[in-house]
Order: sequence, then structure tokens, then C-alpha cells
Amino acid sequence: KEGTRYSDYTSVDIVKAVDEITDGQGAKAVIDGVGLATWESSIDCLAPRGIFITFGNASGAVPAYPPLKHIAKSTFMTRPKLQEYIATREELDRRTSEVFQWILDGKLS
Repeated sequence: KEGTRYSDYTSVDIVKAVDEITDGQGAKAVIDGVGLATWESSIDCLAPRGIFITFGNASGAVPAYPPLKHIAKSTFMTRPKLQEYIATREELDRRTSEVFQWILDGKLS
């Protein structure tokens, strides 16, 4: 199911749940705002060539880890920060308009 969310990550085996939801394929992307408590399971949920996006530190920062953690499924990792994506007011307005259009089009919920 696209867009499945788990706000209480301690009450469910996330890796098992993702495996069931995706029929064993894994998630194409995991957007993790929790950090320290969930980063390893987030990576374990990924499909081959999937991307792990860590953006928050709610439970603490994701520690430095060896890149070889991604070799088994050729996955990717990124740690973006908002300021790099909205460097100017014009870019903020354009990106905001895109997101709201996705919502209106039913592409984002």
C-alpha cells in the first residue's frame, strides 16, 4: 500500500510489515524522521535500488555507518536539508505549488 505510515514504530515489526505490504518486494523509498531508533530497520525495509531518506533526529542522530551497509541491495541514502531545496523565495513558491498540485491531483495524500 503506497503511503503506509506507522507512528508507533515500537508496537510493530516494521520490516515484517513492509515485507507483507509489498509482497516481499520492499519499499522503493523510506522517509525516516525518527533517526537513531529506526535507521537500521528503515534500511532493511528497502527494495533493491531503494532510497533511505533520513531527515530527522527524534530519537537521536543516525550514527556514521559503513557504506557497505547498502551493498546487499544496491540501495542509496541521503540526508537532505530544506535550505538546499528552497534557496530563494521563487524556488520556495515553485516547489510549494508543485506539492499542492500533487495533492489536488491525488498523487500525494
